[in-house]
Amino acid sequence: MQSTFEINKTSRNLLLKFLEGHSLEQLNKIPEGFANNLIWNIGHIVTVQQMLVYKLSGLRMMISDEMVDTYKKGTKPEREITQEEVNDIKNLLFSTLEQTKEDFTNEIFDEYMEFTTGVGFTIKSAKAAVEFNNYHEALHTGIMMQIKKFI
Repeated sequence: MQSTFEINKTSRNLLLKFLEGHSLEQLNKIPEGFANNLIWNIGHIVTVQQMLVYKLSGLRMMISDEMVDTYKKGTKPEREITQEEVNDIKNLLFSTLEQTKEDFTNEIFDEYMEFTTGVGFTIKSAKAAVEFNNYHEALHTGIMMQIKKFI
């Protein structure tokens, strides 16, 4: 699991550069031809990690129900996100990752509700969820790299 978490940390550091390298206006901008923006993608990444790893394990997530409703699969930006919300997401990038690492060390993941992803991969454990999450984050990072060209 150590390399899986190292990959996730690398991904999160890249997302941090998006947050720190773009204005609030740029983070909220939805370029023509796109369904979402940079900040939605980052919020979505944090939300999906929590849902895949914690919710499907029957454990309490580290994010609010409001965040889930804003960033879960099938949503799109409905309003501009405030700087305070950006700061919260920025903090969650690493606090959720560190807590997940600690929780794996403490072996709290006993149960898992099997889940088949939109790409057809069936996740059968919290460990597999963390591994699949890296793929999911990479997909959205690629989308963000495209969005960046148009803002």
